[in-house]
Amino acid sequence: MSAVASVWSPTEEQARSSRLWRFMQRHGCASYPELCRRAAEEPRWFWEALVKELGIVWSSPYQDVMDTSAGIPFTRWFPGGRLNAYESAVLRHRKTDPSRLAIIAETESGATRRLTYAELDDAVERTAAGLRAIGVDRGVAVGLYLPLVIENAVALLAITKLGAIAVPLFSGFGAEAIRQRLSDAQARVLITADGATRRGKPVAMKPIAEQAIAGLPHVQRLVVVHCAGLDAAMQPGRDVTWEEIEQPSHSQVATEAMRPDEPLMLLYTSGTTGRPKGTVHGHAGLPIKSAQDWAFGMDVRPGERVMWVTDMGWVMGPLLVFGSLMLGGTAVLYDGAPDHPNPARIWSVAAGQGVTHLGISPTLTRVLMSAGERALPPQPLSQLRVLASTGEPWTPEAWEWLFEAVGGGKVPIMNYSGGTECGGGIVSGNFLTPAKAGSFAGPIPGVDAAVFNDAGQPVRGEVGELVIRQPYLGMALGFWNDPQRYLDTYWSRWPNVWVHGDWAMIDEDGLWYILGRSDDTIKVAGKRVGPAEVEAAALDGTEVAEAAAVGIPDPLKGQSVVIFAVARPNADPAPIPAAVSRSVERSLGKPFKPAAVHVIPRLPKTRNGKILRRVIRNVFLGDPPGDLSSIDDMASLDPIRTLGRGSPPADH
Repeated sequence: MSAVASVWSPTEEQARSSRLWRFMQRHGCASYPELCRRAAEEPRWFWEALVKELGIVWSSPYQDVMDTSAGIPFTRWFPGGRLNAYESAVLRHRKTDPSRLAIIAETESGATRRLTYAELDDAVERTAAGLRAIGVDRGVAVGLYLPLVIENAVALLAITKLGAIAVPLFSGFGAEAIRQRLSDAQARVLITADGATRRGKPVAMKPIAEQAIAGLPHVQRLVVVHCAGLDAAMQPGRDVTWEEIEQPSHSQVATEAMRPDEPLMLLYTSGTTGRPKGTVHGHAGLPIKSAQDWAFGMDVRPGERVMWVTDMGWVMGPLLVFGSLMLGGTAVLYDGAPDHPNPARIWSVAAGQGVTHLGISPTLTRVLMSAGERALPPQPLSQLRVLASTGEPWTPEAWEWLFEAVGGGKVPIMNYSGGTECGGGIVSGNFLTPAKAGSFAGPIPGVDAAVFNDAGQPVRGEVGELVIRQPYLGMALGFWNDPQRYLDTYWSRWPNVWVHGDWAMIDEDGLWYILGRSDDTIKVAGKRVGPAEVEAAALDGTEVAEAAAVGIPDPLKGQSVVIFAVARPNADPAPIPAAVSRSVERSLGKPFKPAAVHVIPRLPKTRNGKILRRVIRNVFLGDPPGDLSSIDDMASLDPIRTLGRGSPPADH
């Protein structure tokens, strides 16, 4: 990363009014790096200070902040204490400000529903009692296979209140992906919908849910929410409607006091091989971590409205709900295609709902940007204070478009990166640190992250592995029923060091960059390059809307670069390979000039917009593609498979 002027810098007023600044002042930290150093050196001080700062409600006091007696990877937090995340997320705010909005939910049709904290608590109380009546109790796993409608959040919170275990599932999953996760969790109940509405058309979900639970005797009940107006035949004795669950005739149930390490949620993450991994998160983990991230990174304040383009089946869904509510904010849910009926839809929703914090992925930004002026906000986003992003590395062009065209060159983009297994973020932006395109301020306080070279030494100014040198609150408690796989996946390379699987770099100004998955890295003649750098070069000054760069075996160089490109709308694809090749060579040097550039209709992605580079590479080479449960369009693999059947690629 070259030294360039910062694109955005906080004003004095922005910095000194931020929650992060006030926390630092209360604890005598003169700078953000000093806070991070002290948090790393004194973790017990920091995490206790944090839970007090956030006002976390405890049913019983804890005896210690952290216990590492079972080993660093299996650190237990606040032993002896009892709490339920529902108390801190909803009940305390009902007591102090019951009329404040807790959730706003808008559908693709424009229908909007709102719940105050009092109304949300009432809805959760009814739902929890109804779920208890069909057998949901402490420790019982419940699948959530729903669109991002208000019932999804209510169900998540009711499961939390009961001390049961939520298993969020992506609303676009097929039956086999759902079946694998429900089977692994031994779920007894699945909450689903008749269907969802996408691009004005109903998409059935209940038939998929029924296929998924066929042959799973432990799934005893299917709860159905009517969202899309589809006929949904009910099986007597097994199926029950949401209205029956939420009826007020059930007696109220108590909020369970839980150990901090009792499972709250199983979030499944897919690998390239093997079954999905169920990361375990407890009541003192993800909810508190999300509140920390929202407070210190995004500077969310009570009453502010946070919207993220996501799904409950991805980690950002639970983070949106818990992060917003734990701080007394408002979670804004949008269920629908973000570019329907026009590419500016997401800005219209944000403006109409008074959103102050809007999260959008780099992938979606590139898609909208390719629509030109039609994607510009039709009206100023007058309440917007923060743009946020996560998912994958930015291209400079997309970052600048979002910053200038949507944020008017004034609204900061708080870059945020972590993962399902992290319970939130590892690195983030904040209101104290200047930002360049695609940069992070650095690790979130309490997360002792570093960039290691191959020898396990911390480095700056060069690409290395993103690692975490000690445990933090929010980190997964392990994999469900598979502790050895958890150790093998994250803790096996260096003793007591978490290896995240991302390439990262710290520049001369101390800003951090995530450069993509380390197993996606391309190594040409001993020189290593991240796919994001190649892809940014492929887009620079060309007619390419999106690109994916992969490394393929080369008998002389070890690997060669092959680029799969998607043309901009109405662009002539014929000149693209040569233009991309020239741009990459000019930007990165002749060794990285692509061996081939293939123009294809669309890139294979997950349903939350991440490019599946390893799948692209494997399909192109004729190798097994690995886990495809999260792919959004299987047909997107066909052109790559066809290209791979031909002769070895030549220069274009």
